[in-house]
Amino acid sequence: MNDTLTDFAQAKIETLQAASLKRSLAPTHRLDGVWVERGGRRLISFSCNDYLGLSHHPKVKAAAIRAIETHGTGAGASRLITGDHPLFAELESKLAAWKGAEAACVFGSGYLANAGVIPTFLGPGDLVVLDELAHACIWAGARLAGAAVIAFRHNDVADLAAKLAESRGGGRRALVATEGVFSMDGDLAPLHEISRLCRAHDAWLLVDDAHGLGVVGGGLGAGRVFPEAHIDLAVGTLSKAIGGYGAYVCGTGPVIDFIKTRTRTVVYSTGLPPANAAAAIAALEVIEAEPERAAAPLAKARAFCAALGLPDAQSAVVPIILGEAQAALAAAAALEEAGLLAVPIRPPTVPDGTARLRIAFSALHPDWAVERLAEAVRPWLRR
Repeated sequence: MNDTLTDFAQAKIETLQAASLKRSLAPTHRLDGVWVERGGRRLISFSCNDYLGLSHHPKVKAAAIRAIETHGTGAGASRLITGDHPLFAELESKLAAWKGAEAACVFGSGYLANAGVIPTFLGPGDLVVLDELAHACIWAGARLAGAAVIAFRHNDVADLAAKLAESRGGGRRALVATEGVFSMDGDLAPLHEISRLCRAHDAWLLVDDAHGLGVVGGGLGAGRVFPEAHIDLAVGTLSKAIGGYGAYVCGTGPVIDFIKTRTRTVVYSTGLPPANAAAAIAALEVIEAEPERAAAPLAKARAFCAALGLPDAQSAVVPIILGEAQAALAAAAALEEAGLLAVPIRPPTVPDGTARLRIAFSALHPDWAVERLAEAVRPWLRR
């Protein structure tokens, strides 16, 4: 036993506890798309990213079960060894068509995608300019690249233009990275304007649309919400609206071919389990066949905002910003007593002073539950 390591960890834990910032795992049995069992109680969850309820859809589950029965539970190796299952080609073809791209590459997770792809194309001496609220995995990829990393103010096109103007040049490669829908605030990036700036400054554009895919824009067309924006690397996950696990990057044929042969999180990672690929294929087919399902989360988010007099929702995510961590913890506890699960989000996931309830709406939320949530949240807004 290394006592100094244990002492270090214990001291850090105590510091976090004193600031109401220690996080703990809470076993949660997801009974279906919106109902969960936690601590012996049934709750209706507003904290899940399963926006379309597809993780429990019978067609999606059946596809995963068939894949396990036919192909087993795991890929068995890296995709470049023997782990490149034939289902991956079918899934990548569907994803590329959905995003209007030439090709796609499937990854084990969204974190692996961003952490792997950015260092594939940039290195020391290059430049990464990213939104200050970009996801942690985008920041991780930028730092792993060893490039110069500069943040621009959230969704501030003028600030991005200034940063590019003062930092571009010298022959170095440059990448601008942002999200389509920001996971903690639910707002959209001004991708048309950002895309034009990237073209003007010869910078590549990476957009992570994990929380917009299949929801913003509705139906199959949600893959191409920004048809006028030139996006060089279109990143997304299979774990949100698609209801499973994994991620993808879409781009031109040569870009994707280079990713498959040089990106470390592809080369040195075991391939995605076949069941995940089969489930994602089935989920994409459900979304295409049921456009009303894709439109539902945003409609419910907007009904919630209207009931509380909040600005109109731009996505399925609505933040209730309460300030300090203690306030967010207290609000979450009160909602849980009322049978509603809204997990508090605290620093460092969000900036200091912006602890919140992050409300995520699903196509499966009944209208009465949305109304009940609005009534439970109303007193906290008054505070």
